[in-house]
Amino acid sequence: MPLGPERIVLITGASRGIGAQVALQLATPGTHVLVNHRKSADRAASIVQAIRDVGGQASTIAADISEEADVTAMMETIRARFGRLDALILNASHSRETGADPEYAMRLNRDAQKRLATMAMPLMPAGARIVFVTSHQAHFFPHKAVPKGYAAVAVSKRAGESALYAMRPEFVRAGIGFTVVSGDMVDDTIVMRAAVIAQAATTAPSPGIVYVGRADYLTTA
Repeated sequence: MPLGPERIVLITGASRGIGAQVALQLATPGTHVLVNHRKSADRAASIVQAIRDVGGQASTIAADISEEADVTAMMETIRARFGRLDALILNASHSRETGADPEYAMRLNRDAQKRLATMAMPLMPAGARIVFVTSHQAHFFPHKAVPKGYAAVAVSKRAGESALYAMRPEFVRAGIGFTVVSGDMVDDTIVMRAAVIAQAATTAPSPGIVYVGRADYLTTA
């Protein structure tokens, strides 16, 4: 009887952008990548196929992480199929492209991230990892100016990061590692950021915060 995968990894918002790149970075025979998407089934399926084409294991899993019922169903699916979750990469978030509604931004970038981590923990064994993906502009908010139209995103993602930091005692008790990966919003760093995120999800121990990209975020606006 064939052995199951050594590692089960869930990536939210993995049908495109940096989430898709992280999924591709994890394309190894011993890892089963769960490519989460909200509505982009075709794009998610293409990422899954790309992973399988190079010998990896993957499948799509649809869920709107801002909806509790969707997250509950997703976790039950993971429990039934695999019995565990070894890494959770919190990549999906509200962005400028989806509008600047502060209430919705908080619902997705703070409340949904905390709820997803909470609901995933019972499936995560000691040694599992949670990775929160953010931008320098959000991580250093409000100490640095943000691009036009990005304020609601920065406020809510910073709130989401803080909410997860507040959960660290729970993570420690459960033996779950927690890492924040903060990167600049430059397209030519996307592959490098994806590699760092994938490493943070699969390598222990990992620093609590990892910065990726240019160093100008260290300067004061």
